[in-house]
Formats: sequence, C-alpha cells, structure tokens
Amino acid sequence: MKMNDFHNTAFFVRHPFRIEDLQKPHLYEQRKSFVVVKTIELSKIDYENFIADLCVDRWFIEENKRLCCIDDEGVWHCLLVRHCGQPDGVLVMPDGMDYPKYAAYYPGEDDVK
Repeated sequence: MKMNDFHNTAFFVRHPFRIEDLQKPHLYEQRKSFVVVKTIELSKIDYENFIADLCVDRWFIEENKRLCCIDDEGVWHCLLVRHCGQPDGVLVMPDGMDYPKYAAYYPGEDDVK
C-alpha cells in the first residue's frame, strides 16, 4: 500500500515542551490523519536538543513551514523530524511558527518518506 492510498493517524499535542509530552495516553478518537511532506534527519546531538525543548525556534522548521497545512479533508501535512538512521521521530505542524506549535510522536511503524 502506498502512502497516498491511506492516511496514518497520530495524536498531536498543542505547545508540547518535551518529547515525553507526546507519549501520553489518549483516546483513539483524538488522533488526526496526517501525511509527511518532508523528512528532516538530524545528527544525534541536534535531535536530542530538539526533543529536549520543543518550544525553541528551529531553522529547519522555519525553512519548511510553508509546506505544512491542514487540507480541506482535515489531513495534517506535516514534517517528520528524526535522528538520522532512526525509524521513530516527531511529527511537526508549525502552523506558521518556527517551532512545533503542534507535534506528535511517530513510532516509525510505516515506511514514510
């Protein structure tokens, strides 16, 4: 199945501080459909800095935020930020900001490009 044939879902948190904020229990009904418009791979130290403080403006979000939106069908078009070579990461919906205004933990279950 290709990415365009279905939508993945994730639980997006508004104004998260750290990655732990994204890994809390939630109702399945609170999940949003998403597609990844771009994957950003960071070095280990850059990724650790990113997930330790999600409230900071990031150059890679600033440069790519124009790619992100919520379409007419309610699908969140977001960035996937992850440590280079790792399957999991953070889905980012900047909503016009240079930091993750909304973010979700992505466990890396599917092959997202």
